[in-house]
Amino acid sequence: MSTFVLVHGAWHGAWCWDKVAALLREKGHTVEAPDLPGHGSDDTPLTEVTLQAYTDKICDVLKAQDEQVVLVGHSMGGVVISQVAEQCPEKVKMLVYLTAFLLKDGEFLLQLAGDDKDALVLPNLIMSEDESYASIKEEAIKEVFYADCSDEDVERARSLLCLQAAAPLATPIKITDERFGIIPRVYIECLNDKAISPAQQKMMHTRMPCEEIITMHTSHSPFLASPEELVEYLLKC
Repeated sequence: MSTFVLVHGAWHGAWCWDKVAALLREKGHTVEAPDLPGHGSDDTPLTEVTLQAYTDKICDVLKAQDEQVVLVGHSMGGVVISQVAEQCPEKVKMLVYLTAFLLKDGEFLLQLAGDDKDALVLPNLIMSEDESYASIKEEAIKEVFYADCSDEDVERARSLLCLQAAAPLATPIKITDERFGIIPRVYIECLNDKAISPAQQKMMHTRMPCEEIITMHTSHSPFLASPEELVEYLLKC
């Protein structure tokens, strides 16, 4: 049996992993799916939400585990798991990037998102006046994140999405070959994704080679659209 730590992406919370976590637990695995600071039930003020705060939160979860974990990051969560792997590599057995940002040292999320001309996030982004946080246009949420998800799942997600602090999206990651680089990684690409285009996903996992590339024919949210298939792949990691 394995221990899985599931890290959600921007605007989301631990709730997005509910179906996947339940399926993994049914098979006897240990699952932790924490809310990042400022997300879900975590009431950290948006002004205090940073990439370092995200990293520290997940490292604390890892340190509480008795064994190395399979660390899964979705979307923005890919940035987080990379930084976690650098900060506490001894606790990570495998990194799994689920249609996630796989950045090189010194890059930041908005840098790559700005280059992704086929993605729909930035065209539908609503920034606060002080540019400290962002939301997504209500009418675009389904197309951007949940195009192939059930109406029930889409409505639940709409009700749970939160404001996203801008600071973590604009902070460069700091990773090294000696720490982050020693941990094997897998990339799960989603070919119908409109939040991170398939071309952008391929670019990232091509220049940052992974042990394996797994392909799913889903939108940006396979944990809702195809949780059983996703769990099958996670169990092979």
